[in-house]
Amino acid sequence: MTRVLGIDVGGTKVAIGVSTADGPALSAHVRLDTGPDTLARALAAARALDGAPAAVGFSTCGVIRDGVVRLAPNVPGWEGLELPRLLQEAYGATPVSIDNDVNAAAAAELRWGALRGVSTGVYLNLGTGLAAALVVDGRVVPGAHGAAGEIGYLQVTPGEPAFADGQVPLEERVAGGALAARGTALLGRPVTAAELLGGGHARELVDEALRTLAMSVANLCVVLDPERLVVGGGMMGAAELILPRLAAEVGRAVPFPPEVRPARFADDAPLLGALALARAAVA
Repeated sequence: MTRVLGIDVGGTKVAIGVSTADGPALSAHVRLDTGPDTLARALAAARALDGAPAAVGFSTCGVIRDGVVRLAPNVPGWEGLELPRLLQEAYGATPVSIDNDVNAAAAAELRWGALRGVSTGVYLNLGTGLAAALVVDGRVVPGAHGAAGEIGYLQVTPGEPAFADGQVPLEERVAGGALAARGTALLGRPVTAAELLGGGHARELVDEALRTLAMSVANLCVVLDPERLVVGGGMMGAAELILPRLAAEVGRAVPFPPEVRPARFADDAPLLGALALARAAVA
């Protein structure tokens, strides 16, 4: 089996892995912190891991629009980076496939996980941030500008501050980072989203966030009519709390409710997605 290389650049870390088989297994991997010269350090580490892969998959925070990275303010130097050109220069004739981290994670679920065999589906990522990937005809739909599924920008209240005002309305209410910030302000001490979801702290805040999340996801399912909703991301440590709430609201609000399942890949999903992108590029 040919060797492929996957690179995942997130808000705080870079994960790089090599796969020698068509499956969710790494034969070698390395991690780096993001920071100054993230791409140069990532490419140097990737070359040290495998200097001649058959294909490269690259998962990135943000989206690629007009040949540059957009919506990625958390990695220094990443916003506006000409990532496709730089990767082409680095790898020459070697096939390189690039997508955002949530779409990449959905690609891993499609190839090896909970979306395998699904024609129309939704992959929902609940982590520090919030986003979804939309699957139609068994493939992730990028949208006209590469930003399909960016549900963090959905409005919750009509007329509230939104993208043009520098806000991310839904994400700022229900994502892990927002829950931690709101819980910290409410309780007067540092608290994580995992603590809030797993304990008896700030139950009203957690319940309100889950109600808002469930309503928004149900509305998404009304629009797309998926056969399966797969949920992954760092907040899934509280899957026993989150999944029943989502399933109940989807069952109540959606004419033909999809099956609701946890993602297969809890750890390194975007990196595995990068490897899935590379495998598809080889094929």
